[in-house]
Amino acid sequence: MFAQIRHFLELIRFSHTVFALPFALSSAALAWRDKWRERNFSPVEFTLDLIGIVLCMVFARSTAMAFNRIADRKYDAENPRTAMRHLPAGTLSLGSVWCFTLVCGAGFVASTLVFVGSSDNWWPFMLSLPTLLFTCAYSFSKRFTVLAHFWLGASLLLAPVAAWVAIRGMIRLATPFLLGVSVMFWVAGFDILYACQDVEFDRKASLASIPARLGVRASLRVALACHVMMVIVLFSLFLLPEARLGWVYLTGVICVAGLLAYEHWLVRPDDLSRVNRAFFQVNGVVSVGLFAIVLLQLLVQA
Repeated sequence: MFAQIRHFLELIRFSHTVFALPFALSSAALAWRDKWRERNFSPVEFTLDLIGIVLCMVFARSTAMAFNRIADRKYDAENPRTAMRHLPAGTLSLGSVWCFTLVCGAGFVASTLVFVGSSDNWWPFMLSLPTLLFTCAYSFSKRFTVLAHFWLGASLLLAPVAAWVAIRGMIRLATPFLLGVSVMFWVAGFDILYACQDVEFDRKASLASIPARLGVRASLRVALACHVMMVIVLFSLFLLPEARLGWVYLTGVICVAGLLAYEHWLVRPDDLSRVNRAFFQVNGVVSVGLFAIVLLQLLVQA
């Protein structure tokens, strides 16, 4: 049983939840700060909202990742880099992964009811199915558009927006939207870097990707442009009056810019051997580090 659980966690790369969850929690922290200032803050509601956000993030991401493995299983089997993934290798059966996907999807929808109980907020429940459909549809985007990287980014854009809506409803959406747009450019940029490893296979399989269309060297420039846009959007969040972010946050944005510059220094057109280090290590520090900076900013302002 424990081996099966491990296989499912590996299937969805559960540890990669660290990429999106900190941005959702950053948005949630800003939303809770506003409720605190409005004297509309309840410890019980805070606890339920936190549990709901974590559950929704875990279930939504697990659903999307498992569905992606189902949709891509034939391509994964043909690609030497991915041939040992669980479905093509036979470690997990197609039926079991379908069951896992459906259970996680149902868990996501059910988890949105936590917000109904905590604050009579029905928005997360009403938007749960459209959110799942949009994120799962990404799995087919590479078959017809080079903008698949941005579709993935837009899927993760929903994380900070959804966390805000779960706590505040449909008010003052500029703050979570800008944070979400920064996530979109960030994810699109590192997904383009990651896709450079499969440029030859994507061309052979007629899959659309920016590296397959433009080549590695030009794609690295596109990825850099995406990350420059991320920093610009994060800076615009600093300038947004309703976000009320100060010098601590601005220092964090500068640090994020430095980390992204290091990421692009690691990956060269003629040497992709360090893509995994750039993908996993640097981006993990970016997401967790920015969340820590937002919390520190709120502590300074308290």
